[in-house]
Amino acid sequence: MPGHDLTRLRIAITVFFALDGFIFAGWVVRIPAIKEQTDASPSTLGLALLGVSAGAVITMTLTGRLCRRYGNHQVTVVCAVLLSLSVALPPLTHSAPALGAVLLVFGAAYGGINVAFNSAAVDLVAALRRPVMPSFHAAFSLGGMVGAGLGGLVAASLSPTRHLLGLTLTGLLVTAVAGRTLLRHEPPTPPDDARPGSRDGTRRPDTRIRGLVAVLGLIALCTTYGEGAMADWGALHLKEDLDTSPGIAAVGYSCFALAMTAGRLSGTALLVRLGRTRTVVAGGTVASVGMLVGSLAPSAWAALLGFAVTGIGLANLFPIAVEHAGSLAGPAGVATVSTLGYGGMLLGPPAIGFMADWFSLPTALTSVAALAGVAALIGFTTRRATATE
Repeated sequence: MPGHDLTRLRIAITVFFALDGFIFAGWVVRIPAIKEQTDASPSTLGLALLGVSAGAVITMTLTGRLCRRYGNHQVTVVCAVLLSLSVALPPLTHSAPALGAVLLVFGAAYGGINVAFNSAAVDLVAALRRPVMPSFHAAFSLGGMVGAGLGGLVAASLSPTRHLLGLTLTGLLVTAVAGRTLLRHEPPTPPDDARPGSRDGTRRPDTRIRGLVAVLGLIALCTTYGEGAMADWGALHLKEDLDTSPGIAAVGYSCFALAMTAGRLSGTALLVRLGRTRTVVAGGTVASVGMLVGSLAPSAWAALLGFAVTGIGLANLFPIAVEHAGSLAGPAGVATVSTLGYGGMLLGPPAIGFMADWFSLPTALTSVAALAGVAALIGFTTRRATATE
């Protein structure tokens, strides 16, 4: 494929990553208003929100097959349309069960597009022969930051119905423009030396490759456990354990998210310099140290610094795991790692809640440091196996 076509594909795939983050963050900032509209208690709202997770996990396991049958690009575009349409549904509900049902649809589209565009990105990374996967995930983070910021600005002036309908129209417009590029081009064919036999779907991955993909999924799980924990518990730790103001508490996750975005923007250069294994080991180690500081520091400013260091450390672990799994086993590998990774994001918040009840929240948050260390250890102990694939 000519170089200018690869550049256009890279731009289009980047746009879909950013759109996904933008739409998802736009929905998240309106959850309080939807809670009030549906008159849901915290517990029933929590059950309804599980619809997103359930839909995503179920779809992730199926999307790999759809990508192999119909193509990564086609599935990406279809899922983007479904994601854009389904985000407008929550404001139309007036009960927790109805909300859970529409969030199941939203989650299915969200899980599907994540597997599809990650699979498309894996093909492009192999064709470019440059480790640019972190740049796509940086686009997702930037889209999420823009979506959350814009949602916060319009929350006082727009109803959830109008706001989320605006997201639908934006999503459909962006999909119509960027989707044309994807649909006009077949996925690039990687060079023969960059494509193992199992990767193109012509044969089932052997036991060794399936084992390596599962190991990469564990790295993803360790990473997203920390992301989910920081999103749900970081602000509470700052407010209740370190007695900060609500404003300072809210800054905690922003420090983490900004640092993660910066880490992903520099991820390609880091991978070129260090390679996959050393980047995973270094990232997991840095995140582990950062989270120990963030959870156990006696002052808010030290905790904020720890949160930022944690974000830098975790930034590239998930993109590396997804890209490597895709290079080994194609869309099926991406689906496996994505499913395990999403499982980590589901596991983190409730696990930390239980540990906080048993011990304390600072002690519970050290589990993020522990799992980041596990990711580094996995990367180190499997360095020879992954280097040969």
